[in-house]
Amino acid sequence: MANEKFSLTDLLPGLQNKDEFFERILHDTTPWRRVWQLTIAFAALTLVYGIVMGFYSGPLQAVTAGVKVPILFLLSLLICFPAFFILQLILGSKMKLTHMAVIVLSGYVLTGAIMVSFTPIVLLFVLTGGNYYFLQLLHIAIFVVSGIFGMKMVLDALKYSCEEKNVYPRTGVVVFRFWVVILAFVGIQLAWNLQPFLAEKTAAYAMFKKYKGNFYTAVVYSIQQLSAAPDNTNQGHSPNMHPRLFQDTTKVVR
Repeated sequence: MANEKFSLTDLLPGLQNKDEFFERILHDTTPWRRVWQLTIAFAALTLVYGIVMGFYSGPLQAVTAGVKVPILFLLSLLICFPAFFILQLILGSKMKLTHMAVIVLSGYVLTGAIMVSFTPIVLLFVLTGGNYYFLQLLHIAIFVVSGIFGMKMVLDALKYSCEEKNVYPRTGVVVFRFWVVILAFVGIQLAWNLQPFLAEKTAAYAMFKKYKGNFYTAVVYSIQQLSAAPDNTNQGHSPNMHPRLFQDTTKVVR
């Protein structure tokens, strides 16, 4: 294990070798090393996706989004993981902190890899003049789909630890499902406070913007804009500039 090379393929579970992958995690004698490998791999993957995400708004926004996306995911995990681990201990988990961190981060890496796999599609719409509101919804859909696959991998690993190794409580598998919902809400709140990740081409660059309202009203507004007439969807309005819903609600921090 100590001489194991850093390989992204080794950090990702395949459909045919999941049990072998989970076995390596549970018997890893240097789990902290694996934690750092997974963290670096995830940060690199989401950095690439963030750059592509912000590319629509120009190079400065691309770099900013490239930094923000990994911070968003890792900060969400840092906030939520302690509660998850303590709950598992209370329920009778025998799994070490580092092994549990490796399992969750493996799901994160799978999430990042799937996100990057969508970048050619994102670039196609960016380069062919994709609608700003459509791109917003496209990125949200990619985050959701990628996250589902990543968390499903974590769930499979926990089930394997429960059913095959008897080191994880069956109730903990149920608790994990609720924890994922909490993680999602924390991530959404952080994303709302770290925005913009994607800005309109006509908007001045700003590292952060603060909006009244919330993520859900912004999603509804984007859907409304897509379904509106063409002359309404191309006027360059962002949610904070909407005359009725978001009038005078933006404070820009430069």
